[in-house]
Amino acid sequence: MHNRTILVAAVLFCLFWLPPTYAEKPLMQWPEPLQTVLDNTQPLRFPRGKRLPLYLWPAMTPGKLEPEQAETLVRELDKRGVGLVSRWDWNRREQSLAEALIVARAQQKLGLRVNIDATSCLYSFFDGDPRTAHIGADGQPFWDDSFGTENMGCPFTLDFRRPAIRERVGYFADAYRKEGIAPGFVFADWEIDGPLEWNGAWEASQRCARCREHIPHIENFLEFQKVIRALRADLQRDVYAEPLLTRFPKALVGNYAVTPHDGFRYWFDYYEKFVDGQPALTEQKARYRHWANEFEPTGYTFAMPVVYPWDSIYNWYDFTPDDYRWFYNMLREASSAGQYTPRAVPIISFVHWHTVEVSNPRDPAVQQMSEWAYQELLWHMLLRRTDTFFLWCMPQEQAKEVALVHSVWAAAQEYGTFLERGTSVNFEVPKRPGPVVSGLLLGDRVLVRRTDFTDSKEPVELKVRGQILLVPPAKGRCQVFTLKRL
Repeated sequence: MHNRTILVAAVLFCLFWLPPTYAEKPLMQWPEPLQTVLDNTQPLRFPRGKRLPLYLWPAMTPGKLEPEQAETLVRELDKRGVGLVSRWDWNRREQSLAEALIVARAQQKLGLRVNIDATSCLYSFFDGDPRTAHIGADGQPFWDDSFGTENMGCPFTLDFRRPAIRERVGYFADAYRKEGIAPGFVFADWEIDGPLEWNGAWEASQRCARCREHIPHIENFLEFQKVIRALRADLQRDVYAEPLLTRFPKALVGNYAVTPHDGFRYWFDYYEKFVDGQPALTEQKARYRHWANEFEPTGYTFAMPVVYPWDSIYNWYDFTPDDYRWFYNMLREASSAGQYTPRAVPIISFVHWHTVEVSNPRDPAVQQMSEWAYQELLWHMLLRRTDTFFLWCMPQEQAKEVALVHSVWAAAQEYGTFLERGTSVNFEVPKRPGPVVSGLLLGDRVLVRRTDFTDSKEPVELKVRGQILLVPPAKGRCQVFTLKRL
């Protein structure tokens, strides 16, 4: 009896006096962005199968996890169709490698794609080294500061930087190969670095003795652009794509905004400005820039178009309703990539809903794109060759952005066989507001989405394989048609 009393007292002491960590294991607290993803998504009603997952900026870089925690997180995200992305951070390479490998082992164990952000490995070619400066006619070095950085210099000085950048990619890739883990998706957000032709770059290169030596027809912007983009593509191939693909031939490797296209780009990035004298295709107040073919020379294995509502787009057009200003421009960009990307090359499109404000000061006349128009845009992108989305957003935007894109992505899985094996039948974007129709052909069946920007109730003709389908309005839903057997 005495011993039993002592035992009970000891148990009570442990429960009420020892710190909680000794009494029970605390519940896992995910980093806030990841918890936001989990809170604003639901498990898929329709299976994703082997199609690419949805990628979300908040579902990246989970930090240090225990193996069982990584497996739990990867599994919970996969239930929602979301792929967790780890970061290769060269500035903290040992720590980031250890963190990323824990996630990669969990993904491999569960039979899922291993996803990597390799951005840090690529920055920077223009690292401030005096050897990378432009050289004026007087022999003095100078920099191009028109991109918001003081270190943009001569694109023909960067060869000595190649080994250092290639070594970074190799460091992580070799560690994965040693572990028997093959990355399945590797992307980079490499933008303001290396050879570029916009802003003051053309003017700076015309003043640079070295650039003039390497570009015979430098006064012709399109000739200048062709040389610069070829050099930019070669850098990406040499230090990034090839080091990965020689080790992991089946990997999807690509970079932000590098995609096949129709010869034009329909938007300006936040660091880009139009310069008078450069050729452009004009429509109303829009100026669509000529864009060189840079995708194929990189060796990339997936395309990554950017489909954002940049605030400048709104005032380019006079469309009513306002939503069509956004929808028209963004679907043109998505359709350009969809139409000209080979079928075997996946398209992973960067998307965003909140207006991306690059005007300074902010233009109060710019109206936000409606949630309805944005989600309809996402549907049409899926029917025009986009395989999956990669959502980028700011921290304060995460909950809304995740919910909007995920609800479309989840609903679209109902049509998984069309998404996986269908062929897009229409890339036209109407020049004025009205019905917009997109479709995927699979066998003798056609999955169609019609979105109306007017009150028209008339059926729209869609020509598929020599037959005319009459597509009636069907607000907020897809329709499936069967072709006649001829």
